[in-house]
Amino acid sequence: MNYETTLVVYIMKFSSFLTRQTQMPFSSPLNSTLFFPSKPFIKVTKTLTFSTLQSTTMSASQNSMNPTSQNTPVNLQNYPIPLSPPLNPLSKEMELARAMSASSKSSLFALSNSDVIYQDQWLIAVNKPQGVYCESVLNSVPQVLDCLVESSELSDGTVARPELHLANRLDRDTSGVMIITKLHKVASKLVKAFTDHKVRKTYIALCIGSAPKWEKIAIKSGHGRSKFGAFRVYAASDVGRSLPGGSTVKDMETSFEVLSINGQGSFKEPSEFNNDKDILVVEEKAVIDADARKDEILVRAFPRSGRTHQIRLHSQYLGIPIRGDVKYEGVCEWKGRTYDSHELHAESLSLEHPITGQPLMFRAPLPSWVNQMV
Repeated sequence: MNYETTLVVYIMKFSSFLTRQTQMPFSSPLNSTLFFPSKPFIKVTKTLTFSTLQSTTMSASQNSMNPTSQNTPVNLQNYPIPLSPPLNPLSKEMELARAMSASSKSSLFALSNSDVIYQDQWLIAVNKPQGVYCESVLNSVPQVLDCLVESSELSDGTVARPELHLANRLDRDTSGVMIITKLHKVASKLVKAFTDHKVRKTYIALCIGSAPKWEKIAIKSGHGRSKFGAFRVYAASDVGRSLPGGSTVKDMETSFEVLSINGQGSFKEPSEFNNDKDILVVEEKAVIDADARKDEILVRAFPRSGRTHQIRLHSQYLGIPIRGDVKYEGVCEWKGRTYDSHELHAESLSLEHPITGQPLMFRAPLPSWVNQMV
């Protein structure tokens, strides 16, 4: 007799005992008069029969044999396994401190004319500084709008006010080119251009790690959120598979080229990246020698897709995390100095004008840390 059967038998015996007790007279300690209770003190809500016992026993047996029972925990091994390391627990506190500092800085931020890279009646390109949120840049755009838009009149004589939208977004600590559109129809066309990968982007990053053996490389992998909500690198073969939370693994591709190592090298102009000699298709965890010599590596990155934290994740996977990027294993202390933000710069955006169709290339001035490395 198993545990479930024994328990049911005990319940049946106790129910029978209660029934007999409620039918017997007893005396009150305060009065020797016998009385019969009109109702049982404990109400038995269900009578257990042999068929109930049999079904209970069979149900317990079936649950022990059925791995899909409700009592059986969900097998998380059906989800793809992330190949990049989990977030460093210490990074949470540092990220919180950086976020608070950026909120304070953003609340006081205002664009100046020197931040404007390009402007016409349809869009404006600006150089976003490091440590400022995109929304603060957007909110301060009216201060530098060209008078062309401000003075334009509609057919009914009213003044047309710009309908400002962010065409692209940058991480809080990433500096560089941002495009803000001035009309709804322009915004929709630019969003489609970004979605269709018709906008070419280049970034500059200063990384710390072992000097790579490659001069140029293309890395292809999966991208998605792990069960803890953090973005991670997944195998390229996992693209399309489901992840915890209902999302799926997306494809992610970035090309890199080395510009200088420990200050030795020359700054090259952005060019078309057509070298497919070194292509890394991610299918397993990277093997990184933690004790290897650390070098300062200046790279240019060409993201082929537009995934969140794409360049930061691929730099981490290649063993050259971005300096100051504590979320993805970047050093925050280097050569006696503490860095309170990562060093990633959106160098350029190339696209066709959404209205005129003319080719455009917007380039942001290089930050000081780039000039120090070339």
